[in-house]
Amino acid sequence: MFAEIITIGDEILIGQIIDTNSAFIASELNKIGISVYQITSVQDDKAHILDALKEARSRAQIVFITGGLGPTKDDITKRTLCEFFDDTLIQNEEVLAHIEALFKKYISTPISDVNRNQALVPSKAQVLNNNFGTAPGMWIEDGDGVFISMPGVPYEMKDLMTNKVLPKLVKKYKRPFIIHKTIMTYGLGESAIAERIATVEDALPSFIKLAYLPNLGKVRLRLTAKGKEKEVLENGIKAVSSELYELIGDIITGEEEEGTIEAVVGKLLTARKLTMATAESFTGGKIAEQITSVPGASAYFVGSLVCYASRTKVDLLKVPENLISKYSVVSAEVAAAMANNIREIMKADFGVATTGNAGPTKGDSDAPIGTVYIAIASENGVEVQKFSMGNHRTRIVQKGVHKALEMLQKEILKF
Repeated sequence: MFAEIITIGDEILIGQIIDTNSAFIASELNKIGISVYQITSVQDDKAHILDALKEARSRAQIVFITGGLGPTKDDITKRTLCEFFDDTLIQNEEVLAHIEALFKKYISTPISDVNRNQALVPSKAQVLNNNFGTAPGMWIEDGDGVFISMPGVPYEMKDLMTNKVLPKLVKKYKRPFIIHKTIMTYGLGESAIAERIATVEDALPSFIKLAYLPNLGKVRLRLTAKGKEKEVLENGIKAVSSELYELIGDIITGEEEEGTIEAVVGKLLTARKLTMATAESFTGGKIAEQITSVPGASAYFVGSLVCYASRTKVDLLKVPENLISKYSVVSAEVAAAMANNIREIMKADFGVATTGNAGPTKGDSDAPIGTVYIAIASENGVEVQKFSMGNHRTRIVQKGVHKALEMLQKEILKF
């Protein structure tokens, strides 16, 4: 069973806003066994919208439309739907009462006829009441298919999707099962992984697909099984997953369903009642940012020092000045000192340190751009690794963050 998503609005096409609605809709549909065949963004133009609706109808059983339901003249979705379905607009008294109640309770400006016109809906539509806005959602039956129109405002759309649309879809359609397992790897590129798991990939059952999702030093391997028998799918995914662990277990850091690597690190630290602190140079506090993005991180994250310049490494982090003079600020020796010292200063079980040249200039070191040292200190000593991460500044920083978290995870597992 396929669905299509049509987003309406010039603001998307000129890059003024990012289309997050489609990602949310697609993710929620996938959970109930509905695959998205295509996502299309169109202008606030009647002919363009009509063409998109016609094409979507030819390919998909379920068509989602977001946007173009506001009170202004450029919001033309309802009128265009009427033309597409040879329908007329009628006033929905329940929607009108809702709009008037919202204005009375929350909006200081007087309600106008333009606002009241939002209660006009195609006569063939089932109204989906919008709890958080004035524009209602609409459900229009089309033979065995359905067209679903929702506001473009994300929190309004999400509430309608979760509480109104999904339950109706589950009730209306018998759907296949779709099961995902996403294995996260760090430290090896896409092509190298493909070589190592070629035997598994070549022997995949027909109902399982494998996708590579590379991103700055990490590669996610997504296994997708689709079919009518859930137990068969689950057993198939489990078997393939086991084979992958046998072949590349050394680079697997977890599974996406368990959470991001920062969440996995947090769970490991919490389970072992351990703490961590960071001393960051070229990563500029981004490791601390990712760690603290996880709710409850205060249970294991003690704090961080962003020591960007050599002077602050000496003054705040107490790295010996002669160590920097002898080995350079971008060196294994300095990285180790940073990790050990932040651990001692913050009284943490683990100290994580980064130093390197992210470019575009070399800064306080003559090390080539892309040269990075990452250190993890614990009561077992300090583990330092050197990396060459290319010449793109953003890529170097993010790869450094990923690698530091990967190294930290491995060290935690030793306890």
